[in-house]
Amino acid sequence: MQETNKFQRKLPNQEIDYFKIGKILLSRWYWIAATLLISIGVSKVYLWYTPKVYATGATIKFEDKRSELNDMAGAYAASATMAARMQSELVVLQSSPVLLRAIKSIDHRVSFYLNGRVRVTDIYPQKLLDIQFITLDSVIFFREQLEFRPKNKDQFTLTYARGKKETKQTYSYDAPITLDHTVFTIKHQESLPSNTVVLFKFNAPEDLLGRVRGGLHPGEISRNSNIVAIQQTDVNPVFAADILNAILVEYLKYDKEQRTKSARQTIEFIDTKLGLLSGKVSTSGNELEQFKQRRKMVDISTTSAALVGQSKEIEAQISILNMQVTAIDDLKNKLIAQQSAANINFNISGSVDPFLGPLITSYNALLANRTELLKDYNLNSPPIKDIDRQIATIKTSALANVNSTRDETQKKLNYLNSQKRGIDQQIGTIPAAENDLFKLKRSFEINDKVYGLLEEKRLDAEISSSAILPGASIVDRAYPSLNPISPDAGAVNRKAIIIGIISGLGIIILIRMLNPYIYDKETIESLTTVPIIGVIRKFPGSLDEDSSQLLALTKPRSIFAESVRSVRTNLNFLASDKKNKVICITSEVAGEGKSFVSVNLSSTLALINKRVILIGADLRRSRIHKTFNVPNDLGLSNYLANQATPQDIIKHSEVGSLDFITSGPVPPNPSELLHSSRMAELVEELKGYYDFIIIDTAPVGLVSDSIPLIRASDVNVFVIRSGKSKYYAATVPQRIATEYNLDNSVIVLNAFEEDLLHSRYYTTRITGENYGNRYYYYSDYSGYASSGYYLDDDKRKWWDIKRWLKF
Repeated sequence: MQETNKFQRKLPNQEIDYFKIGKILLSRWYWIAATLLISIGVSKVYLWYTPKVYATGATIKFEDKRSELNDMAGAYAASATMAARMQSELVVLQSSPVLLRAIKSIDHRVSFYLNGRVRVTDIYPQKLLDIQFITLDSVIFFREQLEFRPKNKDQFTLTYARGKKETKQTYSYDAPITLDHTVFTIKHQESLPSNTVVLFKFNAPEDLLGRVRGGLHPGEISRNSNIVAIQQTDVNPVFAADILNAILVEYLKYDKEQRTKSARQTIEFIDTKLGLLSGKVSTSGNELEQFKQRRKMVDISTTSAALVGQSKEIEAQISILNMQVTAIDDLKNKLIAQQSAANINFNISGSVDPFLGPLITSYNALLANRTELLKDYNLNSPPIKDIDRQIATIKTSALANVNSTRDETQKKLNYLNSQKRGIDQQIGTIPAAENDLFKLKRSFEINDKVYGLLEEKRLDAEISSSAILPGASIVDRAYPSLNPISPDAGAVNRKAIIIGIISGLGIIILIRMLNPYIYDKETIESLTTVPIIGVIRKFPGSLDEDSSQLLALTKPRSIFAESVRSVRTNLNFLASDKKNKVICITSEVAGEGKSFVSVNLSSTLALINKRVILIGADLRRSRIHKTFNVPNDLGLSNYLANQATPQDIIKHSEVGSLDFITSGPVPPNPSELLHSSRMAELVEELKGYYDFIIIDTAPVGLVSDSIPLIRASDVNVFVIRSGKSKYYAATVPQRIATEYNLDNSVIVLNAFEEDLLHSRYYTTRITGENYGNRYYYYSDYSGYASSGYYLDDDKRKWWDIKRWLKF
């Protein structure tokens, strides 16, 4: 074989074709349509089965209200900053005591349901049955759902579950019904239709606590505002409005009770101290009178009187402050021991920090909430740990506030005690009789003043208690809203459309990514520098198993025949300096159509008066004899084994200038026979008679039989089958050419059918240094089926409307 000078080969330039990307994605538009329809269908089912959630809202304003009595009593304490107070009050608003009281205030004992085709719907506030309770334990009662069906005008049936077993019993109207610890009656209703089915169940307030708390969402309307918007969501709009209004009302009651409770505890504290002081006042008064009578003294001197006044004032303040310290220590002990109902029992002259009141209120609410949660959770559960963290935070702040207040009070006590010691020193200089009178009078007046001061504080506390107003007011009440907020049908449908389209596109992209096969010439051009001399179209009709039809002859005006002719034309330009050309046709693996291409190329070459001989050199699995419908008992293997002459094995076809040699019986050593000198001698001898010697060889990816034929050929045609050959197949001819220093290898893409799904979205640009004799003109005939030049059947797609409208 004469080898040509080698040169550096480069892959052609390929540019992204965005228009082609669009065509690829739209090539399987029906996949996108299918996923879109499925997604929309799923969204409809989701909307059908998902309960609708409704929302209602109300607003509440937090404020410190004064009444006229408050102003008269002057018992108004400074409040904390509004932001801190609102945070504390919102905790109270969502606490279990407030929510449970709100649930109890509405009709919660019996819930009625409508049994629809898809789900069971709460029909609150409708009461389809008149149920009267005879015995109903608040803790132990029948909790299963019951189904009521009228039987006749006097009787009805109740169906309910007992474990996994369903129980059905008949009862009479107005007769007691006992289920576990629950006894009730159902009143007869004349208006109830005979086919009515009613579902109902009994509730405890705790059963609805999670439902209410889960739907409650408070939040500030604006920053630094004292107005809070509260939203309640629920599957029943009327229930949402009723429970939200009940929560607001019960919160105001609870807030007032807490404020009144603090005042009442202050009154109780003062009453205790008054009981102790009343005896001291009476005793000191009697002792003073008796001393005056014995000593016949009416009064003391002016100096002593002044000292008595000063001592009296200081002693009174010291007594009051000692009471304040006692109250502060009591509060501190309660906080440290984490007891509930910690309250400020006593306050005088504003000595208690105004921030402490809201902290104690929030602390009490959290403790009550924790007690309720412990009914359902253990100590290590996340809800308990979370509320413990909140309690610890408020407790730390409150203790810091209490300690600070006690320190300030203690400083005042120390100062007053130092003043008292100075006065006592002055008193020591007074004569004995006058000194005794001074002491008795001072004791009486101090006790009397403290007693009067406590009486005044008690009156202030009683006035404050009777005049206390809630620290908030309802601005807007809640009303049922019949427009659901969830699921949002519009948003769900939009998401379904987006997901459907993306899913369809994703399937297209995924199938392309998982595809291991070559489908078009652009893919081959991106993998190898070996030139492509043509694209043979897939035959539009059916083929028999052995491809016995010479398709290029039987359908000469088909696109397939024209594509074979294009390959034939380009073959004429290869090894043009050769008078007789030896063409070796192979592939990577079996089934890629090398024999099919060999037969049809041979037939088209014979049609232009070229003398052609086709040799079946695949000694292991040749099909040439089946294509020409002749026996295979004598062929190439016989010649190579010195059992026949060339004249014995050459057969003539129906085409005058086309001869062929079958492979013959399968020999035990096919590779060795093809490597023998007789094969080369046969080729040389045939060159004297034929213009083209086409050799159909074994696949190079499976056996090495064809290697000597490839090295001795003038042109090596490597067949790649569209949709059958994998990416690796495109690199095989270049590897063989590089290994054996060959420059006569070309590729034919066989059985090509335009399929945009798997086509490469790059377009090859043959320009500049890439343009030359390494590239050949041919067409894949895509889009030309209706040009009028071919007689292929007009195969329309099933979605083509013209096909169904054609008369």
